[in-house]
Parts: sequence; structure tokens; C-alpha cells
Amino acid sequence: MPMKLEGSCQCGLVEFSMESQTPVPYQLCACSICRKCGGYGGSVNLGGIASTLQITKGKEYIKKYNAIADRGKPTAKKCTSERNFCTECASMLWLWDKSWPELIHPFANAIDTELPVVEEMVCVKGDSKPEYVRWPEGKKKVYEGYGEFSIEEWHKEKGLFVE
Repeated sequence: MPMKLEGSCQCGLVEFSMESQTPVPYQLCACSICRKCGGYGGSVNLGGIASTLQITKGKEYIKKYNAIADRGKPTAKKCTSERNFCTECASMLWLWDKSWPELIHPFANAIDTELPVVEEMVCVKGDSKPEYVRWPEGKKKVYEGYGEFSIEEWHKEKGLFVE
């Protein structure tokens, strides 16, 4: 049975829940979008089942943002993914992309449910990370681009996928 994730924004105006088969917060993304929207080191996405998303409080405080990949470069383009955030406190809540409509990616920072602890972090988009940003301490795999597995594939490879 999938794990129920409950989350909220920092100010408490927005609360939500969803089910996840991929609840381990193992991958830190340091791309420029995740660092600009998520803070200094980037963000950690989980996987959720989009059809199970329930906004239990504050739907009127949620706004969507389509980030711009390669902002300021000739290759700049608007992303298809929608980052949902609280309009009052600006907490990032989840990401949804029409390319994979069955999936939703809550940001680990917004999840209030106790999450499993990972033995080895996966750090991605090192080619986008400035030198002053440090990867977390401890055991980790670092990739210049994206890792070798999707979130689902990683969970299955590690035996952590929740049926």
C-alpha cells in the first residue's frame, strides 16, 4: 500500500496530502531553477500519485509557476512543469508536469510526514552548481547532469518501491 504523505507550507495556510510509492528523499538537485526556487543548495523531490492529491486547506493560496530553463541564454525556454507554491509565504509545495500527468512531485521541504532516511544521497546537476554551494556530508553519488535512474527506477533498484 502506498505511503500517505501530508504536507503544508511554512505559514500554515496550505495543507495537502497524497499517496507515494517513492517516498525516500534521496536526490538533491542543484540546477539553477531548484536553487533559485528552493534555496541555497537546491531541492529534493519525492514522487507521488497525482490522482491522490488532496488539497485539504487553502487552495486559494496556491499559485503555479512555470520556470524558465537556461534563463538569460539563447536556449532559454519556459518549462512545461508547474511549480505550485503558497502565495503568502512562498513555500514550494509540489511540481506537476503535463508530460507525466499521472505523477506529482512534492518537495521534501513541504512534507510533514516522517520520511525514510537514505543511506546514500544522489546529487544531480553538478554542472549547474556554483562552487560556493556544498553537497551534503556523508555517502553520496554526484552527477554532472541527471542520475542514471528515474525516481521510480531508483526506488525499485534499492528495493524501496512501495506497492
